[in-house]
Amino acid sequence: MNHRPYRHIERRKSRQVYVGKVPVGGDAPITVQSMTNTLTADAGATIAQIRALEVAGADIVRVSCPDEASTKALRSIVDEVTVPIVADIHFHYKRAIEAAEAGAACLRINPGNIGSAARVREVVRAAKDHGCSIRIGVNAGSLERELLERFGEPCPEAMVESALNHIRILEDNDFQEIKISCKASDVFLAVAAYQQLADACDYPLHIGITEAGGLRSGTVKSSIGLGNLLWAGIGDTIRVSLSADPVEEVKVGFDILKALGLRHRGVNVISCPSCARQQFDVIKTVEVLEKRLAHITTPMTLSVIGCVVNGPGEATMTDIGFTGGGRGTHQVYVAGLPDHRLKDGDIVDHLVEMVEQKAAEIEAQRASKEAEGSAGDAPA
Repeated sequence: MNHRPYRHIERRKSRQVYVGKVPVGGDAPITVQSMTNTLTADAGATIAQIRALEVAGADIVRVSCPDEASTKALRSIVDEVTVPIVADIHFHYKRAIEAAEAGAACLRINPGNIGSAARVREVVRAAKDHGCSIRIGVNAGSLERELLERFGEPCPEAMVESALNHIRILEDNDFQEIKISCKASDVFLAVAAYQQLADACDYPLHIGITEAGGLRSGTVKSSIGLGNLLWAGIGDTIRVSLSADPVEEVKVGFDILKALGLRHRGVNVISCPSCARQQFDVIKTVEVLEKRLAHITTPMTLSVIGCVVNGPGEATMTDIGFTGGGRGTHQVYVAGLPDHRLKDGDIVDHLVEMVEQKAAEIEAQRASKEAEGSAGDAPA
């Protein structure tokens, strides 16, 4: 029996494709991706940025390949990283072929924009030969002229028609390893387009609000748009587009999924905004804790509440809870139950140590279960 039916999200049923070894769609976890902003031809800088994204948890990373120098560097980039790489291609079909040959796991390309049917066939052949999937990337800011003239402006109907036209081109070339995006910077337009596209096909959807803005404003817009879609079960892989360090995109992406209970990575800190009732400096404590716990990838919950009004209640629903008490003495909870008291000066170090220990216990239990499962699967 589901005791919290109001938290249930039924995901849209889609077919599954692979980006390298990472499944997208079907019953696979919703993946989080980002894009480098280095010059791809500068392989060293691009590799360094991808590695930072890997540490942050990125499942897939996209790199732009606007010229031959970029696709030449792509081979060494692919060889030096562990995440699958999507090559972002616009217009020039040769760059797509070069990227496939260089080891890209996926090509982001709109087949209707790269010229003749013969060129499309060459790209599809390269994708098949090298095990690449293809992402069709429709953007409200670069719709085909014919659609703009007919519809008058970018609109959901025009964006979906563009996506379906590009799909048809690939299907006519016997290619179905496709995922699709239908992005706009306008939240209403993007959400409406994705809703219509979700009904129009069963391919996995890459969702995002494009050109969302800076770190704060872009996070807000992306949370509204992606949250709306994900809550409705739409979306198989996400990218939060920010004018900021790409690592921040990954962090925000996971936070959105975490808030909806769709995927968990790292410590979910539940904390109050603080008020005159607080018995310790909540804001500073949480700021330091989040930095000190950034290395933890094990899914966990930690509540940090300034007083006893809401603290005990929040603690009952978290792995570790901390509630402010009088005279510089506070209450620590474990698995929802009061465990011990703590003085002011030890708060951060003590909680970090507790979280690290709990994470180690969880990982040990997980490894033990996996070992038992492997033993059970072994032939007698």
